Formats: sequence, C-alpha cells, structure tokens
Amino acid sequence: MYSSVGHGGASSYIAIMSLMGTPITTIKPIGLILNIIVSSISSFRFIRHKFFNFKVFLPVAIGSIPAAFLGGYIELTASIYRPLVGIILLVAGFQFIFNILDQLKPPKAEINWVVALMLGMVIGLLSGLTGTGGGIFLSPLIVFFGWTSIKEASGTASAFIFFNSLSGLIGSMTSLQELPTTIFLFSFAVLSGVIIGTQLGIKHLNVNGLKKTLGCVLIIAGLKFIMT
Repeated sequence: MYSSVGHGGASSYIAIMSLMGTPITTIKPIGLILNIIVSSISSFRFIRHKFFNFKVFLPVAIGSIPAAFLGGYIELTASIYRPLVGIILLVAGFQFIFNILDQLKPPKAEINWVVALMLGMVIGLLSGLTGTGGGIFLSPLIVFFGWTSIKEASGTASAFIFFNSLSGLIGSMTSLQELPTTIFLFSFAVLSGVIIGTQLGIKHLNVNGLKKTLGCVLIIAGLKFIMT
C-alpha cells in the first residue's frame, strides 16, 4: 500500500510494532531497515518511469540527510519518544484520511530553495528521531507548494526516504545489535510487498480507500503511543 504511492511504510511498521508490544529500543532501527528496502526498489522503479523531480529532491535531501543522522544518533527516553511518535502517527493518519494538503494545493510554482532546505532539515530530524523516512510529510507538502505533480511526488519521496532512512540508521548504529532475528522475515515480507505495490502504483491504482483504512490504523496506534 505504501510503495504504491511512493512511501516507505515506516509509520505503519511502527504502528504494528507498537500494537504488538515490540521493545522501544528496536522499533526505530527495524523501521529504518524496512524503509531502506522498500524505498530503494520503489525509487528505482518510479524514477525509471520518469516520476521524479530532481530539482525538488536536491535541496530537501541536502537539508535532511545530516539532520536525519543527528536524529538517529539521539536516543530519546520513552517519556519523550512515545508522545512524539504518537503525534506523528496521528498527523499521518488524519492526512491519509482527509488528504488535507492535497485539497489545498496551489497551481505549479517555482521551488524556493530556502524553504526546501528548511523543510528537509525539519523532516530529516523528525525522521531520525522516530525511525520514519519522512515521506508521509514530504510528498503532501511538495504537492501543496505546487513544486511537483502527485506522480512526481511519489518518485521524489521514495528517493528522499531512502537517503533519509540510511542516514538515520547510520546514526543509530548502536541499536543494531539488539535487532531480533525476525528482521529477515520482515525484510522478505516488505520486499514482496514493494514489488507488487510499485507495479500497482505505476499502473494508476486508486488507493484512496486503502489510504483511509490505513489512516484509521495509524490514529489508533498514535493514541496508544500517547496514552500508554
């Protein structure tokens, strides 16, 4: 579902791991590893079909990559990590359900490098801190600013997620020794999913219903993070 719209899926991985009681120390690195697998394939396939905007990708990536590394290096306590991730999941959930930013998008506009750099820095830092790739924030925002079409946003977000997740994972290397052996099973599952999802996305699959269902799951998990 995520790869069909150019996203990595970390917000849902985090939601599922939270609902299943996965230890907080392993949630972030697992989410980043799975993000890297999904985004590496989805970005290749979307770029190959020319759904990519390098002029948007460059400034947001320059801002986000070092910020994601810094965020990955910082280990948050449960009292901070839980509400922060919970809020992010709630925002992502409501965005998936209501498509708020998509509905407010202006006509095509020129890229503002200062805004793009700052946007990349903020998203990159949040990505590294929480173990998400940032695509849930980037793609609706660059469409909202009128910098890309929806299809171009998919490929641009995929490449952004790959570099962001890789940078965040390098920053959180100390957590890798705590990973469960089931990471290999998870990796195989998302690998199968991204091959199917990107094909569906490129073939113009309507995923509005799936996005709304996914939004409900994210909201439930976000509330669980905040209230426990």
